[in-house]
Amino acid sequence: MDSRSRRSTRALMLSALALGAVLPATVSAPVAAAPTGPDVSSWQHTGGRLIDWFAVRRAGHPFAMVKATEGLSYVNPYFVPDSLMMRAAGVARGTYHYARPELPPEPQAVFYAATVLGQNGPLDLPPVLDLEHSGGLSPAALIDWTHRYLNTVRALTGRMPIIYTYPVFWRTAMADTDQFTRYPLWIADYRGNPAPEVPGGWPTWTFWQTTDRGSIPGIAGPTDINVYSGAQGDLGRWANMSGLFGSS
Repeated sequence: MDSRSRRSTRALMLSALALGAVLPATVSAPVAAAPTGPDVSSWQHTGGRLIDWFAVRRAGHPFAMVKATEGLSYVNPYFVPDSLMMRAAGVARGTYHYARPELPPEPQAVFYAATVLGQNGPLDLPPVLDLEHSGGLSPAALIDWTHRYLNTVRALTGRMPIIYTYPVFWRTAMADTDQFTRYPLWIADYRGNPAPEVPGGWPTWTFWQTTDRGSIPGIAGPTDINVYSGAQGDLGRWANMSGLFGSS
């Protein structure tokens, strides 16, 4: 997700892997020829350059995730132009809020929902909660925070949110809770395995962030790349454009 906020979490991931702390529990899911797409924030706008979403779409990427908000005050300055150009190019749009659990969840959910003006129109994927930091909360408190945020966003947008996280964080900061399995999972796992590790009792993953060093035409510099598993059915239908992308 956001490059600045990922540095510390990635260091923790690598440290845990080096110590053998990760015990892979993979779920088989086909990824060959599955739909792929980037996720972007202000960091993909090097020197203020806009993303060429038509080039992204021509390169075969039918969806993308865009950072919308963080905490209670930050709005991605490129959120509006990215959103407009994605729609014009026919790229299905997911939008995410970067969680700051040291701040109350309900106002963050309202801030996000007001910024994205809902997430239920044509070419809209469900809203995403990017959960990578505990904010100093205990697992029990963070689990409660997450429930409250997701319930509020669901009430405001009318859609079941997606949770973005990574295995080490979920197993430690969230005590590997299985309380969120009804939400689609977007998991970050860069180890190059046939499938990602799926924590928290989820039966499968929906999106898999396979790298943060990908290259996509139309985006300056490296970008995250994600795979859609098909767990929610046809991608076009899920993005409120039935049949747009064909069967997944």
